[in-house]
Amino acid sequence: MKRILIVVCLAAFTQGRAQETFLLKKNVLQETKQRLARKDAATRHALAQLTKECDTLLTRGPYSVTYKTKTPPSGNKHDYMSVGPYWWPDPSKPDGLPYIRKDGQVNPERNHVRDAEFQNALNHDVYTLAIGWYFTGNDAYARHAARLLRTWYIDTATRMTPHLNYGQAIPGITEGRGIGLIDTRNVDKLIDGVQLLKGSKALPEKDYKALQSWCREFLTWMRTSPVGLDEADEHNNHGTWYDVQAISLALFTGQRDSAKLWLEHQTKTRIESQLAADGSQPHELARTLSWNYSTMNLKAFFELALLAENVNIDLWRYQTPSGKTIEKAFTWLLPFAEGKQEWKHQQIKHMDTSGYLELAVMAGRKYPQLDLKALWQKYPDFHEPVLQLVAWKY
Repeated sequence: MKRILIVVCLAAFTQGRAQETFLLKKNVLQETKQRLARKDAATRHALAQLTKECDTLLTRGPYSVTYKTKTPPSGNKHDYMSVGPYWWPDPSKPDGLPYIRKDGQVNPERNHVRDAEFQNALNHDVYTLAIGWYFTGNDAYARHAARLLRTWYIDTATRMTPHLNYGQAIPGITEGRGIGLIDTRNVDKLIDGVQLLKGSKALPEKDYKALQSWCREFLTWMRTSPVGLDEADEHNNHGTWYDVQAISLALFTGQRDSAKLWLEHQTKTRIESQLAADGSQPHELARTLSWNYSTMNLKAFFELALLAENVNIDLWRYQTPSGKTIEKAFTWLLPFAEGKQEWKHQQIKHMDTSGYLELAVMAGRKYPQLDLKALWQKYPDFHEPVLQLVAWKY
């Protein structure tokens, strides 16, 4: 079961200052520090939950692309590979090839290669353990997070090569697609975890620089390879999450001017092209999991707005020439989350509102003029003071 990570006190008291994170903000860290000083019950409860999760994570991993039994087309197990989740054998063909698409229906064959599963776990675990270390000072958390990072990115025996040429393959059609970049969309959380660990005994400078070097190579691949450029041109959530990765990697590797240019010329264009005038998201509404993809794409825009703050760009209030905004995209979904309107677009699985509620916590901070009373009345257990710090779901 997916867990919601409650972001609690990130005050870097062990270092005397907070590290430069890109999603998590200094004012949020300070707010939490003050709650802890007041011995706020909700924050203390969140800390207990976080500590319990971190203790469990000490038993997980490390992860590596080299652990798979199947070999990529390159013959190199260091190359990441995954299979498109919505592609199934064609029952009309003796060998099932080429596979056919069933949108929203996951073929369990995807799980035979665990690189995507490991990548997601890596991002989650490093982020969580880093937060746990900064809050508790428990060096075991930092050491394990650093071990996970070294195994995946640095150690020559287990490191991943910095590309996704074999991501989301389709048997009988292609060995890899640009769409495979969606597998690594949560790398911005991992980067914040690295930033929190920066300067610790567990993550010395040489390892930090090695991580930057790997990320610089990967970003170059994203921006120059045919596979990477193919994803950059996507007009739905794939394009938005491409931007999240490109911006966070650029910030992490010291390429702030590049990040700013990308936000100005690529991300702002996506707001215009992906949103309708009323705030709906036509590309996502066309999917069989229309609610899921609408909230998923909006989450990417929220994360881009947080990342943009690092280069003094305000996407929260940015309005396209035709009047489209991220705020409208949020408010268009609001009555459906409140239960005031029925969702009539195709949704072949349960309509889970938890992802939207996480965005609502942030929206309440960024758009104080919004009336969210009805939403929190419907979900009173979710709206706790500590959750004002934003809970990102993996």
